[in-house]
Parts: sequence; structure tokens; C-alpha cells
Amino acid sequence: MTSSLPAEDLVRSGIDDLRNHRMTTAALLVAIGSPKLKQLGIEVPEHDFSRPEHRLYDLLTKDGADSAHSRYNALIRKLVSYERAVACVKE
Repeated sequence: MTSSLPAEDLVRSGIDDLRNHRMTTAALLVAIGSPKLKQLGIEVPEHDFSRPEHRLYDLLTKDGADSAHSRYNALIRKLVSYERAVACVKE
């Protein structure tokens, strides 16, 4: 992976968490983005998280139901920003 990209620390953390079978916010976010990340040439460990979108939202709800939706959307925006940045670097 290239360094200094937006949300790269979050993606790296998620990949590490997936590798170690930890269900964290970062791991679920990477699981959501895994098809696109793999397409971009990033090695994403296999995972057994079915419906990672729902699991991420449920996890965020545990930390505060009132703000779960906005935090979920913010995380997805970070993932998309990272994916776009990787795509630009690869061009």
C-alpha cells in the first residue's frame, strides 16, 4: 500500500484486524470495501463476516444509537476517499 493516503491508517488497521480475526470497526469497513480494494491490488485477508454493512452499523449503535448513522456514513466516505486516492496513485 502507498503511504500518506487519506484514511490509510484506518484501512491498514482493518486489514490487520481481519488477519487476526477481530471484528472491529476498521475490520468491518475493510470487509465492506474488500471487492474494490482487491480490484485496486490491495491484499485483503479472507473474512467470514457476513453482511458487514449491518454488523458495522450494529457495532456503531452500541457506542451511541443517536450518532450511529452519521458515524457510519463518515466511515464509508473515508473508505471511498481512500479507494479513490489509491486509484489516482495507480494511474
